[in-house]
Amino acid sequence: MEQAASNDQAMTRDSLYGTAAESTYAGITSFSRRRYSRDLRGVDVVVSGVPFDTATSNRPGARFGPRAIRAASVQQAWVRHWPWAFDPFDHLAVIDFGDCAFDSGTPQSVPDSIEAHAAHILDAGCAMLTLGGDHFISYPLLKAHARRHGPLALIHFDAHSDTWPDEEGKRIDHGTMFWHAAREGLVDPACSVQIGLRTTNDDSQGFAVLDARQVHRQGTEAVIAAIRQRVGERPVYLTFDIDCLDPAYAPGTGTPVCGGLTTVQALEILGGLRGINLVGMDLVEVAPAYDHADITALAGATLAMEMLCLYAARHKVDKSQ
Repeated sequence: MEQAASNDQAMTRDSLYGTAAESTYAGITSFSRRRYSRDLRGVDVVVSGVPFDTATSNRPGARFGPRAIRAASVQQAWVRHWPWAFDPFDHLAVIDFGDCAFDSGTPQSVPDSIEAHAAHILDAGCAMLTLGGDHFISYPLLKAHARRHGPLALIHFDAHSDTWPDEEGKRIDHGTMFWHAAREGLVDPACSVQIGLRTTNDDSQGFAVLDARQVHRQGTEAVIAAIRQRVGERPVYLTFDIDCLDPAYAPGTGTPVCGGLTTVQALEILGGLRGINLVGMDLVEVAPAYDHADITALAGATLAMEMLCLYAARHKVDKSQ
């Protein structure tokens, strides 16, 4: 662990490694107090935001998700993430790259902007943890990741399948992106699984579905085993829509659906996936305007840290000294 540093470690941090205490109520709120940087040399993981919410079907505001997640993340940035036995920041050089830029006045250009943003980072040999933003952002992110890693296994936490058909064209739509991803071979449905679903869609596109009631009935251990068997050793992209959680645990989202997972269930399942071949990840659809207590943003920040620990468990090298 680093020695205690001055405030604003997002700017003053000497090393890309380690965790150090900083006043939780002060300072620049990068994700988990990582250094803000656009220099990708020597970087293992890039945290990046995509403040986009054109396509939410009910309540807008997910464009503020990356900002809210970063602000919530500083509450847990002073100590090793519990209950993991190691600090991912002792093993991974992680920076906060800031946000993807795009022209909101030309929405049809947004997907290409996100894909180019991701390709720039991936081509430098870095992995990505992306904060959203509407769930549509996963589609251009998957295009960039599949170009680097080949067809991916998808682990998808959500209240919605997001595989509704779009026969007429590529709409910028948060309910069709995995339909396109499957049709275009970006993901392999035979090795992919969706967890927590609780809305009707009769066409699963071949994805295995562990719906919310199955999770509640069967328990987290059975769900973990089913996910691990499904994805095997394939390169995995992990996407977590915060509305996978029940609105009691995540009220700040654009598309809340009752009957979802608890925060504990979600964290237990993610933690149980240690060792999967994780190559990319995103956490989306936090809309802080509907949650004055920031419960949703805090859940998002905690789940995002769990993803970093998962990535570190597979890829970590001891660089703490």
